[in-house]
Amino acid sequence: MKLAANVKPVGYLKENADEIVRTLSERGGPLIITRDGEAKAVVQDIEEFERTQETLALLKILSLGRKQIEEGRVRPAAEVVSELRVNLKDHR
Repeated sequence: MKLAANVKPVGYLKENADEIVRTLSERGGPLIITRDGEAKAVVQDIEEFERTQETLALLKILSLGRKQIEEGRVRPAAEVVSELRVNLKDHR
């Protein structure tokens, strides 16, 4: 993704908000907003934002899992399944 094509000054955002929202919904990707020549904000379609948040959540889960493995805080799957079956029987 080439971000350079999606860089606009804050004034453009103020003057073209409807067009920006429509364009982001149609083609996706972020829009970088600058002030005084520096990138200051990112505007993106809500669906793209939600996908990004879901991806970050999955990455956090993977990171936590990796950390637990490194710390030795794991058990064999068969042991866990067996324990779950026993607990399920006890609650019936």
